[in-house]
Amino acid sequence: MNAQIWHGHATRSAAVLVGCTALVLGLTGTGAAQAGGRDLGREVLAAGDGWASQGAGTTGGSAADAAHVYTVTTWAEFRQALADGGSAPKIIKVKGMIDAVSEGCAAFAAEGYDFQRYLADYDPAVWGHDTPVSGPQEDLRAASAAHQDKAIKANVPANTTIVGLGKGSGILGGSLQIKGVDNVILRNLTVEAPVDCFPQWDPTDDNKTGAWNSEYDGVVVYGSTHVWIDHNTLTDGRYPDSSLPSYFGKVYQQHDGLLDVVRGANHVTVSWNSFEDHDKTMLIGNSDSAGADDTGKLKVTLHHNRFEGIVERAPRVRFGQVDSYNNHFVVTKDQNFGYVFGIGASSQLYATHNALSSAPGVSVGKALKKWNEAPLTAEHNFVNGKLTDLIAVHNAEIPGEVLQSGAGWTPTLRTKVDNPRAVPGIVDHRAGAGRLR
Repeated sequence: MNAQIWHGHATRSAAVLVGCTALVLGLTGTGAAQAGGRDLGREVLAAGDGWASQGAGTTGGSAADAAHVYTVTTWAEFRQALADGGSAPKIIKVKGMIDAVSEGCAAFAAEGYDFQRYLADYDPAVWGHDTPVSGPQEDLRAASAAHQDKAIKANVPANTTIVGLGKGSGILGGSLQIKGVDNVILRNLTVEAPVDCFPQWDPTDDNKTGAWNSEYDGVVVYGSTHVWIDHNTLTDGRYPDSSLPSYFGKVYQQHDGLLDVVRGANHVTVSWNSFEDHDKTMLIGNSDSAGADDTGKLKVTLHHNRFEGIVERAPRVRFGQVDSYNNHFVVTKDQNFGYVFGIGASSQLYATHNALSSAPGVSVGKALKKWNEAPLTAEHNFVNGKLTDLIAVHNAEIPGEVLQSGAGWTPTLRTKVDNPRAVPGIVDHRAGAGRLR
């Protein structure tokens, strides 16, 4: 086996990762995941705080009894705690950084998979660009990927709160799947994006120049409702895209999204998080053809989040009524910057009172990217401390992609809206894991 190894060099079977059933979970009663003496596990989303406060609001596992409060220190313990008690209210406290891929990529590789053989078999000089790859090594790559998929995904049930204990707690290389459930809270966690050990080469992609395609988001909200994601740090961490090699002249892409909200998900609030050093940061709606699932849903609020070192999708929106206010976007000169807000199919983006800190020479017009005809509201936003009409600047700089103003709705579920001039100072000091007050 010759899998690309990013998380260590152990070669024991992936079954070691997923087959442990004799687990000792720390039942901690109502012991505190503390921030200033507060028990974060018992806290709920405040009334009026974004779309996740709609209707019955979001309470997560705050009503958990003592038998359903856990402290976990390993990935196996974490997944067992998620499974215990079904959808009964539960609080899971993550202590330290727990690693979903502690055995290394080689632990997932199917017998006979050889990455160097894969490269030789599907070299464009041999395979060409007309048909997708197929054959023994592609089959073994897919089998290896299936092993990783089974090992690193963690399904979060309804009525669950997951919180990091103190500073420096979270998840390395795991994918949190909030899928088809209601009432979930994630707080005070550092989430290092999963690294796909087995990306697929698609020679037909990118106008038949080929591309490496990867799987696994850090957090996925799929068809779920009432989800609050607050004071987390989501990042590529130890494995930035700049560290990835290239094959066939294309970056061996091993990351997908940090946080995606898709397939009929609804009533989500994303607040006070730090999104760092990532390319495809956040999708709200993942397909132009998903209107049957997404129309009238994908209602998401983003406020007081910090984005730095991101390339694109902060977020890219399809269909949803997305409210983005008081966020701080930091764009540096050496950053491979694409855009902030992606305007997609039938999106209804309402983006106001945000701050963009941009290095000299960075195109302000690229703050917006038009993918489809969909009017938006973008008012009272500041760029480098100056009030800026983002739509007007975009239309002047990129006349081939003229955007229309007017999202057609006005948010009502907002907490205090800070002066956008003050947003960089407020958000930079308070957003992210370990900064709850």
